[in-house]
Amino acid sequence: MINGALPPPWDIETWLNVHDAPPTLESLRGSVVVVHAFQMLCPGCVSHGLPQAKAIHESFPPGRVQVIGLHTVFEHHAAMGEVALRAFLHEYRIRFPVGIDRPAPSGNPIPLTMQAWGLQGTPSLVILDARGGVRLHHFGRLDDLRTGAVIGQLLAEADAMAP
Repeated sequence: MINGALPPPWDIETWLNVHDAPPTLESLRGSVVVVHAFQMLCPGCVSHGLPQAKAIHESFPPGRVQVIGLHTVFEHHAAMGEVALRAFLHEYRIRFPVGIDRPAPSGNPIPLTMQAWGLQGTPSLVILDARGGVRLHHFGRLDDLRTGAVIGQLLAEADAMAP
């Protein structure tokens, strides 16, 4: 995805940890949005990506920074279904919304949002600015300090644009 471009809508099969209407990219505009793409059997996701997303979720006011999990399974499909994911989210105390990426038709192992967003694997981190544009698209582990700096910069930009 090109820096500043609006990402295509996600294609979610089921939302977990959502109490009202499921989030859409449009409904999140006005907030900095941190999307963490993960698989629950991905070691890098469990050791770094999810703890980082959880810390961001707990550190910023919900109206300013929104954290969204994208469970995008491209391997071991049978072991990572919705029931297992619900138990995983409960055990790891993950409270932010998590969407289950819709599987691709015809045996393609790469789910639809993962394809549309050009994600290379998990963990992946995508940060959107308050206008909804992609400002960071990263595959693999990203240092907490760099991640926080990007979020801080985008919050300052949003403040500068506010009337």
